[in-house]
Amino acid sequence: MTAEPEPTGPFRWDLVRPDQLGGLLESVPEPDLWFLPDLVRCAGQCLARSANGDLYFVGRSPDSIFDLLSGALAATSWRDRCHRLPLSLWSDPDALTPAQVAQLRTNLGQLGITPHRLARRRRPVMFVDLVYGGRTYENLFRLLHSWVTEERAAWSVIRTKLRFIGITRQTKTSPNTWRWHQAAPWAALLPRSALIGVSLDRMVWSHLGDHQHKVTRSFPVASWLDEDTRQPARDPKALAALAEALALVAYGRSLDGRFALAATIIGEPTMRESWLRSLVAELRRP
Repeated sequence: MTAEPEPTGPFRWDLVRPDQLGGLLESVPEPDLWFLPDLVRCAGQCLARSANGDLYFVGRSPDSIFDLLSGALAATSWRDRCHRLPLSLWSDPDALTPAQVAQLRTNLGQLGITPHRLARRRRPVMFVDLVYGGRTYENLFRLLHSWVTEERAAWSVIRTKLRFIGITRQTKTSPNTWRWHQAAPWAALLPRSALIGVSLDRMVWSHLGDHQHKVTRSFPVASWLDEDTRQPARDPKALAALAEALALVAYGRSLDGRFALAATIIGEPTMRESWLRSLVAELRRP
């Protein structure tokens, strides 16, 4: 019998409880959080449009949103609702080897994402990522769908538990505006409400998706089976990214940060829902 693979993934510091950092950042300059207002707005909209689900941040592009929310939600009933899904999935799923597919399923299972557990969840799984063409989401969906089919799980139930927030570059609204979910043929297998759009300032989107240095190492398909991904990066760019991420967590934890996040949420149509009103009350608690 083939042994089940162990979960793999890039190392990342726990920035909500950063005691283990010691003096690691003593010589690192204070970060410039020039993008903070737009990030807060985007994070608040992600929360408000999450359908009271658990948030899974795909890859590294939305790391700053994860960090901000991890800090803001740390003292609330939502403290365990945010998760990172380290995954770079541009490869065609059909080109994956059986070992790579098995490793992906193990990594997803560690986060509670399996056909069996999806079918029995109370809250939906809400994936969050920056979207350009939607390839990562399409490939992730195809891999999940084939897994459900292979295990003969209840797709009619599971399809109601999967949701995708696509963070796109802000553009002028018009009837001809490109919407990522309308260009996704796989979306026909999900309820229309399962695909949600959130827009972000173009410069900030480009910074997060294309230029920002990240705390963790990249995790492409070729690295899924590697053990050395568990070693933290300590080069100057990684340390600068760590200082920035830590500052975002700290701002999220602050009263100013939580009030700013709550102010964004209050302007959303979903504010009429009781779960979101309760969350806002928790965020505004001194």
